[in-house]
Amino acid sequence: MNTDEKISIHYRHGDLLTAIQAGLEKQGIKPENASVEDLGPVDEFHIGGRAASIHFLDQLKISPSQSILDIGCGLGGSARFAAKTYGAKMAGIDLTSEYVEVGQQLCGWVGLSDSIRLQQGSALSLPFEDASFDGAFMMHVGMNIEDKHALIAEVSRVLKSGAKFGIYDIMKGNEEELIYPVPWATTSETSWVSDPKDYRMAFEANGFVVVEENNRREFAMDFFKKMKASSGAAGGPPPLGLHVLMQQATAEKIPNMVANLAAGRISPIEMIAVKGI
Repeated sequence: MNTDEKISIHYRHGDLLTAIQAGLEKQGIKPENASVEDLGPVDEFHIGGRAASIHFLDQLKISPSQSILDIGCGLGGSARFAAKTYGAKMAGIDLTSEYVEVGQQLCGWVGLSDSIRLQQGSALSLPFEDASFDGAFMMHVGMNIEDKHALIAEVSRVLKSGAKFGIYDIMKGNEEELIYPVPWATTSETSWVSDPKDYRMAFEANGFVVVEENNRREFAMDFFKKMKASSGAAGGPPPLGLHVLMQQATAEKIPNMVANLAAGRISPIEMIAVKGI
């Protein structure tokens, strides 16, 4: 089994569409009446959910005339949010075929099938022509990719000159070993959390200029504190949330990630870079 297969299996659910339908029904929402906002708690698989997406994507200055690529799109939640909010045409790619298939179904539920095209594939071998996109982003993806230089080189290939590429990834905060399992990996075998400087070097080596960098660790700690309080007050998790994706492993993965954050081993970092003209 190769690395891509191991990563895809890690994320595979098995009956994800049914689980999301059940979560909506608990709230009295029929799938065909669901909105992008209704799906947000489950389809934005990164620290901070929708609030993080807004903070991050607003910096890309996406416009309706643009074609944007979501790398490691998962269920396509961020792509749907971007299509609805900024009016752009979106493409998404992800290793996990179940995520892509379910994600395209969700696009149909919210009436965005014509604006978004999701497909299965690797970020290291993008199935797109050179200079196809006006911008790109990825959210919590690089931790599963060892060669950051190859990743950014491939993204550069499909971007037009002057395009913005935004990364919102979990990056190293110190040299301590991480506690596993975490949401993106069960063990260190498929986890390549890198120092921010490694991303900067990869950007620079591929003709990008980093124009913005934000450490979102305090935001992340506050997010998990509020999530824990809300769950406690409600007597359990909400009908839809990241626990739907991670299933029984949620009870171990989330506390481990919070412990890694608290110890300074990791931080979620935003980087916005511009491809040289």
